[in-house]
Amino acid sequence: MKKILSLGATAALFATTLAAGTALASEGCNVPQDQWQPREALQSKLESDGWTVKRIKTEDGCYEAYARDDKQRRVEAYFDPKTFEIVKLKVED
Repeated sequence: MKKILSLGATAALFATTLAAGTALASEGCNVPQDQWQPREALQSKLESDGWTVKRIKTEDGCYEAYARDDKQRRVEAYFDPKTFEIVKLKVED
């Protein structure tokens, strides 16, 4: 059986979802220090993906990399220190 939400209920659900996503994104990475991979491993991974790494530092519990990607665009990227998944990405053309 299909359920139809009213416009107001749909808008409220959407707003709640956005607020939850924003809260999670602003918290940074929450990985215990003993589970972090070495910074050098992230640099090696990025370089094997064609990136030119300028600097990697720690910010809000994440690794923050300043680099040029494989298309030579300037990149500021935040990575989960355990999985190296991108958490946030800023690209300049």
